[in-house]
Amino acid sequence: MEMLSTLPSDDIRAIMWRYSDRFDLQMLVHSVRAVARGPVAQAVANGARNSHDWTEEKANLLNAFDTSGITSLFMEPEQGGYIAGPKNLALAIAAFELSWVDGGSATGSLAGNLALEPIHERGTPEQKQYYMCGAVPPQPGENRKILRGAFGLTEPLPFVGVETGLLGGKVRVAAWNEGEEPLLQVDKRGRFITNMDFANFVCAAVESDDDRIKGTCMIIVEEDDPGLFDRGAPTLKLVHQLSSTRDPIISQQVPAHRIIGGYTIQDGIIVPNYNHSEIIEAVFKRTRVTVGLMTAAKLLSAVEPIIRYQRGRFRGGNLEPGSPRYELGIQQKDDALHRTVTIWAMGEAAASFGFEGARLFDELAPLEDEKFKIFNEQGIRGGRAEFKALKAKEKKAIEYIQLKAKDQTQTARYAELESDPLVKYVAIDSLANVLCPAIKLWNTGQGATIMREAVSLMGGYGITEDCPGFLGQKWMDAQLEATYEGPEAVQRRQLTITLITPVFQACFQTWIDTLKSIAQSRPETGAEALATAMELWRYTLNYLQTRKDTHGVKLWGSARQGVTFPMADAFSWLAASYHQILDVVELALNGPNNPAVVEGLDSTIAFFSDLCMIQVARAVGEAGRVCTELFYGYEVDGHDDTEFIEFKTKADRLTAGAGHARDRAGVALTRVMIPEALDYPQ
Repeated sequence: MEMLSTLPSDDIRAIMWRYSDRFDLQMLVHSVRAVARGPVAQAVANGARNSHDWTEEKANLLNAFDTSGITSLFMEPEQGGYIAGPKNLALAIAAFELSWVDGGSATGSLAGNLALEPIHERGTPEQKQYYMCGAVPPQPGENRKILRGAFGLTEPLPFVGVETGLLGGKVRVAAWNEGEEPLLQVDKRGRFITNMDFANFVCAAVESDDDRIKGTCMIIVEEDDPGLFDRGAPTLKLVHQLSSTRDPIISQQVPAHRIIGGYTIQDGIIVPNYNHSEIIEAVFKRTRVTVGLMTAAKLLSAVEPIIRYQRGRFRGGNLEPGSPRYELGIQQKDDALHRTVTIWAMGEAAASFGFEGARLFDELAPLEDEKFKIFNEQGIRGGRAEFKALKAKEKKAIEYIQLKAKDQTQTARYAELESDPLVKYVAIDSLANVLCPAIKLWNTGQGATIMREAVSLMGGYGITEDCPGFLGQKWMDAQLEATYEGPEAVQRRQLTITLITPVFQACFQTWIDTLKSIAQSRPETGAEALATAMELWRYTLNYLQTRKDTHGVKLWGSARQGVTFPMADAFSWLAASYHQILDVVELALNGPNNPAVVEGLDSTIAFFSDLCMIQVARAVGEAGRVCTELFYGYEVDGHDDTEFIEFKTKADRLTAGAGHARDRAGVALTRVMIPEALDYPQ
């Protein structure tokens, strides 16, 4: 049988990750890659990560981002950007390419977009026009300074990271003359605030310290506003040193029109149109996916350096070229091969998972805009009213999901549901509310663990500064990414709520049906085993939701994190593996139509199918372990376990052949061609 001959090409990735029809995104890959494997890699190789300070060499990366188009990526063409419409996939690709070399560079690039996100999502038209246009690099002939922002959410120690609903930042009225706009006093001390070395505006989360201002809000402060704009001390990070992080102190007076989203005056009280929670929910709903892809890039970028190290491990002595020990090094042994294959399989699953999330949010964005338009026309405002309006669409959303899954898209009923943007919004939003935290939870948490494996496979070289591929730095960087925008507990808590909604459960059933269909044509992917493990997980979920412990307390609830959190973890394993299989099926369906990938396509698909099977076996094992511990661990009344055993036994049996898949993939690693050297400096 023909084996994998080369590492996956950009054309293969474009098919798998669904942008082969987007020339703009293919060009973006090359543009960002030139920066990542050029100035970014050179900075790391030069030791730029060895300082907490913002150096000239690090600052030069901003110019590289500007000239390559990375800085303008977030903006619309009318604002100076070059990609129209939703940009979640585009931003995900940029983060992935930068993180392939260094996570801090990706953070530094994306943090500017994070600062603009509150304005982009909830800002007034005037705020959007000024800040979005100002954040684009000046064109020839323009005499202006580029706007660079920072996102000021977290508070100083000991309160840092306690909860996004608890704020130390305060806002009060400084002056409010009759007939004039109020002037506000903003006091904010930040912690771990990215971009503060060069930011000239900050979107700060604050709460009212004045009876004349209601609740919380986010507000824009600029460096030239009256008062104190102290960038603060550098954060003494062990990771992501190519990004600027400081602990700023802000005490400034700003006009009230800087409140993001605007405000109204009600009975002499300033009422922000959006509280800070509404704004950050809209922001984090998207950006967590991108962070998950930063860790996925680390895993996949580790494969080539590990293979090169393994093959050359014993060269340089008295060995003769051509001998197995000279040519293969430690690849003569199963352990090195199998562990490398595990890293590769995890990386594939993480990338597939993350890019699906990015595409989903591109699909959701216009529907969300349409939702706001409809709600404004109908006078629906506020969380409770909006929730009630969307709740009324749930049954139709479930029907829409089911008709689409059954390929009944030509029916009159489907057309009727398809024409209702709120129905489509509820259907897609229920999926997005699950994928976003699951991607962040699994990619970064499990990714950090597997990066440790990657480092260990490099021997002592792995923990040196000049390790090929910068694997030691990537391993440490992954630890920080696991805490970005809420650590694992935050994601698990959100999944506790979103996994059990009727609309998502309808989506989940379509996943199971899809896998069973794939199993008929591509059983080698492990699709049937994964479908059965999903049925086991769902059976366990239903059991936990209907039972109580020995004290009569419900097993499933916000306070039962010993139950809900492990189930969130188990689901994430299954979901990542599911999307990995979908990407391989996509390559098999559309690869033959692309002349650039036809040569060697069958062997590539076979190899990726083996990786799927390897990952499925691991996901089945993890989900089975969790389900078994919870199903039997909280047994009270000697419940019937017949159906549970059937699902568990069947799922385990269907992983038959995973060992053979691991062996085949391991042999492929010994034969795959790799470049003579990495395409970025050491």
